[in-house]
Amino acid sequence: MTLGRTTTRAFVLLLALALPGRLPAQDPEARMMTPRAGELPAVARDRLSDWEAVGRLNTRGVSRLGMCSAALVAPDTLLTAAHCVAGPDGHPTAPDLLHFAAGWYGGDDAGDSPVAGYEVHPQAYAQVQLDVEHDIALVYLAAPITAVAPLRIGSTVAPPYALAGYHDHRPHRLSGRFDCDGRPVHRLLFVDCPVRPGNSGGPVLSGGPDWQVIGVVSASAGGKALVVPVDEWVRTRLLQGAPYTFE
Repeated sequence: MTLGRTTTRAFVLLLALALPGRLPAQDPEARMMTPRAGELPAVARDRLSDWEAVGRLNTRGVSRLGMCSAALVAPDTLLTAAHCVAGPDGHPTAPDLLHFAAGWYGGDDAGDSPVAGYEVHPQAYAQVQLDVEHDIALVYLAAPITAVAPLRIGSTVAPPYALAGYHDHRPHRLSGRFDCDGRPVHRLLFVDCPVRPGNSGGPVLSGGPDWQVIGVVSASAGGKALVVPVDEWVRTRLLQGAPYTFE
């Protein structure tokens, strides 16, 4: 199956989330651990410490009126989706409206920082409208988060895959799956686990139990996660962070 750019743009739903306002700090635990159809379940509380590098990228300031997911891949660098920082129309978001909270959990976090700047993939908006095949970005924090070990970038793309991030049904608790199947389609990867608004930019990992990041969630397509794989642009930009990459 070949998925061209026109088809990609026409049939996917981007998953950045604009929240209607402040939500309760924490849902009841029972509700968190019982996923609805079409969503990632909450990560068990005793596993949260393993995933503190994943956090919320608040896209409309500290007031938390909008969010994506993102992951630390170096103490001062996040990997996320391009449309989380520039929008589907390519209009850039002011960095001072972006704020990252690692390991966000009901009002607490493992470390946070405002954003100093970001770079989107050079082909993401080459044709003005977002090219989903290159919906990936690096975000640079104003202050390194040194208390959290970054996730490694991997090169082996094979199931099972893991997805982790935050979504609108559970915006204050990390959700994830670690048993997802998937297949490549053109330059993208379809992963057979559901994603919702807010999951955009969340890491997609392979190689468990030593999980390594191989892509980011871009959109939902047919009930599955549409994933943009890490490419040489990302690897080149992260070269100075070699201790945090993996080959």
